[in-house]
Amino acid sequence: MKNRIRLKGRVKTYIKFCIYLGVLLCAVDAAVFMIDLKAGALLTGFVIFYFAITLSLYFYNKPLLMNELISFATEYGQIQKKLLRELDLPYALLDDGGKVIWTNAAFESLVHQPRGYKKSISSLFPTITRDRLPDDNGVDEAQYELEYEGNEYVAKFRKISLRDMAENSDMIDAKGYNGFLIALYLYDETALHLALQEVDDQSLAVGMIYLDNYEEALESVEEVRRSLLIALIDRKVNKYISGFDGICKKLEKDKFLVILRKKSISQLQESRFELLEDVKTVNIGNEMAVTISMGIGLDGLSYAQNYEFARNAIDLALGRGGDQAVIKTPESITYYGGKSQQVEKNTRVKARVKAHALREIISGKDLVLVMGHRMPDVDSFGAAVGIYRIAQTLERKAHIVLSDVTPAIQPMVDLFRNNPEYEADMIINNQAAIEAANNNTVLVVVDVNKPAITECPELLRFCKSVVVLDHHRQGSETIENATLSYVEPYASSTCEMVSEILQYTYDNIKIRTEEADCMYSGIMIDTNNFLSKTGVRTFEAAAFLRRNGADVTRVRKLFREDALEYKARADAVSQAEIYRQCFAISICTADDLPSPTVIGAQAANELLNIRGIKASFVLTDYQGKIYISARSIDEVNVQIIMERMGGGGHMSTAACQMEGVGVIEAIGVLKRTIDTMLENHEI
Repeated sequence: MKNRIRLKGRVKTYIKFCIYLGVLLCAVDAAVFMIDLKAGALLTGFVIFYFAITLSLYFYNKPLLMNELISFATEYGQIQKKLLRELDLPYALLDDGGKVIWTNAAFESLVHQPRGYKKSISSLFPTITRDRLPDDNGVDEAQYELEYEGNEYVAKFRKISLRDMAENSDMIDAKGYNGFLIALYLYDETALHLALQEVDDQSLAVGMIYLDNYEEALESVEEVRRSLLIALIDRKVNKYISGFDGICKKLEKDKFLVILRKKSISQLQESRFELLEDVKTVNIGNEMAVTISMGIGLDGLSYAQNYEFARNAIDLALGRGGDQAVIKTPESITYYGGKSQQVEKNTRVKARVKAHALREIISGKDLVLVMGHRMPDVDSFGAAVGIYRIAQTLERKAHIVLSDVTPAIQPMVDLFRNNPEYEADMIINNQAAIEAANNNTVLVVVDVNKPAITECPELLRFCKSVVVLDHHRQGSETIENATLSYVEPYASSTCEMVSEILQYTYDNIKIRTEEADCMYSGIMIDTNNFLSKTGVRTFEAAAFLRRNGADVTRVRKLFREDALEYKARADAVSQAEIYRQCFAISICTADDLPSPTVIGAQAANELLNIRGIKASFVLTDYQGKIYISARSIDEVNVQIIMERMGGGGHMSTAACQMEGVGVIEAIGVLKRTIDTMLENHEI
C-alpha cells in the first residue's frame, strides 16, 4: 500500500477541496452553537449530511480519476512518439560511439534503410566520422554540411545527457554516470542553395580590357588602313562580350569597360578567355599582332569595389607583360594566358618620366636606402650600385643594404670594399639599415617586387617612402603603397632600366668604371651574354655603360669560374632526363661549392642548346630547400609553370623554391605540374 500511486501538487489540492470546505463548515457550526443551540443543531445535521455525500463521492471517484490520468499520460506519450516518428524532418538517435539506435520514418526514407538500422552513421555519411561528433570533452553540439544523392543537407548534432534524465528517475542511480546520446537532425537546404547560387550567378562583375600594343600595331600598317584595323578589333571585342550577354563600352581609343554576370565569368574561365588568342588573328597587313589584357573584379561588397578590383587586376595584367586575363576577388587572384613575350617599347618617354619622378623623391629626402632580394645576384647588386650613384650625384647620403654576400656577387662587392674612393658604410647590414631609417628616408627596392623575398622586409614598414624598380612580372603579392613603381617586364634586366634612368636623372651624369662594370655585368648575366631577352634598348643601355668605362674583358675576368664549378655544370647537363621529348630535367649536385644555385641556373641555360628542348629545369638541394631554375627560349612560358609551384619570374627565365621535400619528390611534383598544364592547354 505504501508504494501505491498518489496524487500531489495542484491536482491533489483540487480533489480534496470539498473536504477542506467541510472542515470550514464544522468551524462555522461551532460558532453558530455559541449563538443559538437550535440553529447549531440544524447546521450540525447539514454538516453530517455534507460529509457523508462528499466522502462517498471522493472514495468512489478517486480510483476512476487516477485511471483516467494514467490513461491520459500513456496516450500522451504514445502521441509524442507517433508525432516524432511521423515528423517530416529526418531525425535519428545515436549512441556515444556514433551508432544509430533509433530513426524516424523521414530518416529511413532518406537513407533507404528499413526500421531498426543499427550501423554506424559513417556507413551512411562517410564524411561524418567519430571525431566530428559531440563528445565528453565539452563539445555538446556540432554542425556540418554534407551532400547525399545530389542534395545538400545541414547535419546538426546535439548531445543528450543520460545522467540528467536518470536523476529524475526513482529506478536508476545516476551518480558518476556520464553516458549520453546524440540527436541528429538533417535539414535539406538544396533549394536554398540553388536560390542563393542563382542570385550569385546574376550578380554583376566589372571588367576592363586594354589593348597592349595599340600604338605599335597602328604604326605597322598603312595610314589609310588604320581605321579598318581599329574597327575589326572593336568588333571582335564587342561580339565576344555580347556572346556572354554582357555590355561593352569603349572608354578610350585602347580601353574598354565591360559589365558581365558572374555566371558568364565562369564560362569565360572554362574557355580560358579565348578572346586573348582570337584578337591576335586580326591581320590586315600589320606586321605586329595585337594583344589585349583583361582585368575582372567580382564578389566585392559593392559595384564600386568590383570596379576597384578590376582596376587592380588590369594593373597586374599589364605589370606581368600583358596578353593575359586576371580575375581578382577579395580572397584570390587568378591568371589566364600570358603566353607571348611582351613587345619592347621603342619610346623612352616612360623611362624619362620615371627618372624625373625618382629625382624629385630622392632630392626631398636626407637618406637613401637601396636593397634588392635575398641571395642577391649580379643584376640586383648592379642596379643597387646605379641607384647609389644617382643619390651621390644628387648629394644625398646613401647605403646599399646587404647582409649576406653570395659568391655570385663577391667579385663585384670587392670592387667597393676597402676602396678609398667610396665611403666605408656604402654597404650596411639589415640591422644597421633599420636603425638608420627615419621619416625622411626613401627606400629604393630593385630587382624584386615581392615584399617577402626582399633583403630586409622589415624596412618596408619603417620607410614611408618606397620606390620599386623591377623587370620581373608582378604576382599576387606586391609591395603596396609604393610612392613610385616602375615595373617593366619587357626589360632584359633591372640594370638596363637603371642605366636608362641614369641618363635622365642628371644632365651629363658621370659614373665610375667600377659602377659601369657592375651594371654591365647585370645586363650580361640576365641576358645570358646577350642571347635572350635582348632588344634595341638593351644594346643602347650597354653602349651607354661602355661609353662610361665598362670593359668587356674586365667583366669577363670577374666571372670566370674554377674547374670544380665547370665540372658540376657539365655533370648536370650530362645527366639530364628528356621528359615528354621536349623538357630537360636534371639535378645539380654541387654541395661542396659555395653557390650551387648559380651553377644550376647556368646548367639550365646550357640545356637549351640541345636541339628539340623547349624548356629546361635544374633542381638544386641547398640549405634544406630545393631550388628549381627554369629556362626556355620562346615556345614555353616557364613563368606560369613556376608560379603554379609557388615561384615566379619571366616567360623564359623563372625559378621556385620548395621546402620539406626531397629532390626526387620535387621532380615528381614538377612532372605532374607539366602534365596537368599540358592537358589543360595552359602551356
